[in-house]
Amino acid sequence: MKQHFSTMVRSALGGFALTAAALGGMHLSAQAIGGHNSNAPVSFAADRIELQDRQDRVVLSGNVQITQAGLSLSAARTLLNYTDAGSLKIQRIMATGGVSVSRGNERAQGDSAVYDFNRRIITMAGNVRLNRGSDTLRGGRLVIDLASGVSSVDGAASGSSSVTGATSNSGGRVTGTFSVPQN
Repeated sequence: MKQHFSTMVRSALGGFALTAAALGGMHLSAQAIGGHNSNAPVSFAADRIELQDRQDRVVLSGNVQITQAGLSLSAARTLLNYTDAGSLKIQRIMATGGVSVSRGNERAQGDSAVYDFNRRIITMAGNVRLNRGSDTLRGGRLVIDLASGVSSVDGAASGSSSVTGATSNSGGRVTGTFSVPQN
């Protein structure tokens, strides 16, 4: 299967895009970002794609775009770890460099992010900003639990997150603004 995947990646280099069929089970889900069909096809594009067969990973760099059913993730660089036990299964995406996850009028931004497919959690760290319409939250770390639909923002970028080394401009506190309905 690795040989087949490697061939598919190399043949896709001309178009810089692959579909979920090539990734075999990559599920980007963002129920915390307004509901999402995690069974929809996934595609990605980048300026450069490097397949590292022996490490079971793919490195995407330069204007990386990952999309699925209206959900979009963009970053300067991503590292996709996968397992290959008869079929490929994405385990984790680590993204760095101006990371953005969006769907509809909801958008989360940060310096780095980790999407853990096994735990169904996206963790963003460093200068995190969460926007929904005109409402805004800022902090050091954002955790989106895709299973429960609960998102939490911490003032500091530390904690049990696997995203490390990130900083926050929030001074260790969560700050934000909420719009008030006009009568």
